[in-house]
Amino acid sequence: MNSEFELRGVNHIALVCSDMKQTVDFYSGVLGMPLIKTIELPLGWGQHFFFDCGGGNALAFFWFPDAPEGVPGVSAPRNLPDRGELLSAVGSMNHIAFDVPPERIEEYRDRLMAKGIDVGVLLNHDDSEFGVAAEMHEGVFVRSIYFKDPDGILVEFAAWTHPDGRPDGRPGDVRHEPKTAADRTV
Repeated sequence: MNSEFELRGVNHIALVCSDMKQTVDFYSGVLGMPLIKTIELPLGWGQHFFFDCGGGNALAFFWFPDAPEGVPGVSAPRNLPDRGELLSAVGSMNHIAFDVPPERIEEYRDRLMAKGIDVGVLLNHDDSEFGVAAEMHEGVFVRSIYFKDPDGILVEFAAWTHPDGRPDGRPGDVRHEPKTAADRTV
């Protein structure tokens, strides 16, 4: 529990799109997220739209008439993680992960593919050397699939396999020392 601030979750994350209609078609039409608020920004600056993504949270998008194009490998990974891509720039948003029921992850993959979405393989995230297992086992803490939205934003459907994310039932799984800027290779 945070003793400094009463944080109640994520109110919204705001991303930038190139085409608001295309974004509405994808997030509402393909993923089924209701559009809950639209704003025309003053002085012709653009638009700001909000989608309900469940759990009292929202996903928002800005559309700016003069926004620069995204740069694959900088503003977002070039491809899906199961295809060897994960890198994005400092300060970028690498991906957005939506929590889904574990018993429906395979069904959701099939549904996305039926809608023409390029979806990666189902990944079983564990603590092995490469962080994924070929098969489901007790040490898998989350199962997920990745795909991209029309602007190349990496989207994940993630399903915790244990209520707290840990197979042993203990709270948290914090055992790695955080790296610093001095550890970077750039």
